[in-house]
Amino acid sequence: MMIARHAAAVKRDPSSVVTIGTFDGVHRGHRQIIDATVAGARSRGVRSVVVTFQPHPKEVVASARGPVRLLTTLEERLELLQGLGVDLVYVIDFTRQFSQQSAREFYQRNVIGEVGVSAVVVGDDHMFGRDRSAGNTELHAMGDEFGFAVHIVPACVVDGVRVSSTRVRNRLSDGDVAGAARFLGYPYRMRGRVIPGDDRGKRLGYPTANLAPISEQKVIPARGVYVVRVGLEGETRYGMMNIGTRPTVTDAGVCTMEVHLLDFEGNLYGRTLAVEFLSRLREERRFASVDELVQQLSQDREQSKNVADAWEKRAE
Repeated sequence: MMIARHAAAVKRDPSSVVTIGTFDGVHRGHRQIIDATVAGARSRGVRSVVVTFQPHPKEVVASARGPVRLLTTLEERLELLQGLGVDLVYVIDFTRQFSQQSAREFYQRNVIGEVGVSAVVVGDDHMFGRDRSAGNTELHAMGDEFGFAVHIVPACVVDGVRVSSTRVRNRLSDGDVAGAARFLGYPYRMRGRVIPGDDRGKRLGYPTANLAPISEQKVIPARGVYVVRVGLEGETRYGMMNIGTRPTVTDAGVCTMEVHLLDFEGNLYGRTLAVEFLSRLREERRFASVDELVQQLSQDREQSKNVADAWEKRAE
């Protein structure tokens, strides 16, 4: 897969089959569109192209609403696209000036002029241009005018609802990581660097690694205790992660992310962990005593081992 981060790196090819979108999360709905793009290109013997944007358009045009929480960083999006058979990903720098283009200007300049196109593949809710003013009706009209075909991919429905990046974020905000995974098609993931903690977990018999997310823009699941799968320098391990303020042992009120790896001994300080959220065990709560907390942690670990065993069997 070739990655172009500016127009000069894109070799124009008017036979290209193109799809356009931010594709945050590269969820199952996105994959339907990208799979159709790749299949269409292969059937014609031409290249498949994904045109995407960085930063997320909402960071530029809706910044007054607060920070945008992302399901994937650009690097994560590119990694996911790599596995889908795409030939070229063109990453357009989404600026305030770029956002002021009309739908027609965007297609004439960036899609037709820079990439080249014989067919465009989009979802049934595709909107584009300044203030998202154009949709598939306008796209069909431009296809007729400029000589490219338009293919509309129907919505992806899971659990009776339409899959969208917003719905994935909502699932994660509710702590429903299993539901988010059904929408994504894979367990939600994030990367964090291990930073020094206060060693309370070690003193309780459950040593933990405190994580600082690599990207502050990533969605963090709701507070609670989760079963996680952790990538550590080529190895895969399972563990349980607490996201919260640890109300039984401190009144500081600071939210932390701590992961206890099952059957692991060693120093993790300074290392980067890739964490996948497999299941939520419970909400975070204050226990009447430290002994009661330790008893609950023992139960959490046993449940985590059971979940880990189930995932291992699924992979066989």
